[in-house]
Amino acid sequence: MRRPVALAVALELALALALTAPAGAQPGSAPAPSTAPAPAPAPAEPLPPAVLQALDAAHLPPDALAAVALPLGHDAPAWGWRERVPMAPASTMKLVTSVVALDTLGPDLRGRTALLTAAPLAGGVLRGDLVLQGGGDADLGVPQLWALLLELRQQGVRDIRGDLVLDRTRYRPQRTDLGRAPFDDSPEFPYNVIPDALMPAGDLLPLALQAGRHGVHAATLPPLPGLEIDSRMTLVARPCDDWDSGWRPARVSHHAGRTRIELDGSFPRGCRVRTALQLIDRDELAARLFAALWHQLGGRWRGMDGQGRWLGRVRDGAAPAGARVLAEHEARPWGELLRPMNKQSDNVLARLLYLELGVPAMAAHPQATTAELAAAAVRQWFEAHGIDDAGLVLDNGSGLSRSERITPLQMASLLAAAWAGPHAADLAMSLPVAGVDGTLHRRLQGSPAAGWARLKTGSLRDAAALAGYVRDAQGRPWAVAMMVNHEPIAGAQAVLDALVDSLARGGEPALARAADAPPRPRLQAATARPSGAR
Repeated sequence: MRRPVALAVALELALALALTAPAGAQPGSAPAPSTAPAPAPAPAEPLPPAVLQALDAAHLPPDALAAVALPLGHDAPAWGWRERVPMAPASTMKLVTSVVALDTLGPDLRGRTALLTAAPLAGGVLRGDLVLQGGGDADLGVPQLWALLLELRQQGVRDIRGDLVLDRTRYRPQRTDLGRAPFDDSPEFPYNVIPDALMPAGDLLPLALQAGRHGVHAATLPPLPGLEIDSRMTLVARPCDDWDSGWRPARVSHHAGRTRIELDGSFPRGCRVRTALQLIDRDELAARLFAALWHQLGGRWRGMDGQGRWLGRVRDGAAPAGARVLAEHEARPWGELLRPMNKQSDNVLARLLYLELGVPAMAAHPQATTAELAAAAVRQWFEAHGIDDAGLVLDNGSGLSRSERITPLQMASLLAAAWAGPHAADLAMSLPVAGVDGTLHRRLQGSPAAGWARLKTGSLRDAAALAGYVRDAQGRPWAVAMMVNHEPIAGAQAVLDALVDSLARGGEPALARAADAPPRPRLQAATARPSGAR
């Protein structure tokens, strides 16, 4: 593993201007998002008029906002507003996971899925267990699982006489989803999946929903023997894109090895939707997908008959010593997967990559969880780059968390370090472009930032954020990080967009001091200084 180039961070804020965490907060603690104005530091650089207007229109106090803009490769003074206050970053936390992973694991890291066995194979009959081993493969959809099983058939396997063993031992614990309370009231939707090392179909049941004359027809893709779906959804007049706004939690029951799913709620007339939902346990999903696809390929398995009745066992376990690989699937490199992860703000991809940060240290620290080791890897990266981690709170690396915290200055300093690093292009490629694509495709249209600014968005019920890179009117690049924490959060996007627009439209003069404001000491970003360490 390559050690990242050490960077020095000069943070030359005068004591009178230093922004501190709320009283009583300790490093690593998780202060709640602001719901009332905090004492304002003085003197502080004024907010641009457009930002003040947006705050007023949204009924948000100025101290709900914390932001910073750091110059990249030019000598303009930096600008900050409560830049040292730990804030809930929402999905901008994916930038931390992205930057640290690129720098420590490299963009060519790939997940894998393998089929292994230690059992003898003779005459097309595998006389023992088959292990389905997960290796952090984010690309194992139904077509990829079908191709993996096709490779198994081409290895001469026709009949499997043992158990199907699901090996998730790459991460510790193997399933962190068990016993965990749902993040919100929609646990069945894809963004709420808590990943593990083995994720066929993303641990989601593929569904086709189609409105008919008298109701909604629902079916799995592919058909799964032993799984029945009863749709009681009613038809309403609503755009197809809003099909899920009338969704109600499904009811799932089990009897004699069969599973029944009852769908309820409403569905738009005349619409057909293909989706995937977290409706059944992932062990059952893996087994039913395996059995259905294996049967389609002409294979036999004593685990399930043609009517979906269980005859053998599906169990968790580890590949035995000396097991040989029969077939393997390789995912796209993470340098490519960063694009859907950041442009579409995919929480599952971010959580999976965050776990990968902890994998290299697992053997040396057998008592620690993979997530704990991932957090340690992030803090080590911050230390190596001279970025103070006081107030940084890590949870799952995606921002889909009520506890994660980071200051705007820490976030912008991380972005400045990435800008000076070898993987700057990989990161920039993954970020939404203002007014063009991803989660920014409808924002900042008509602003000079459109088509130029590359920014990661973040949104929770009490947090909104933007962080990334903006060019000002002189074409100079800036690393920016801005966060609003407040409940309710309505109108916060307009505040953040106004701040980006002010920088893109006028540069430093648009952000910086009013004529009667006292001069402020310079706040500098990280600057690359090769240390020779590798």
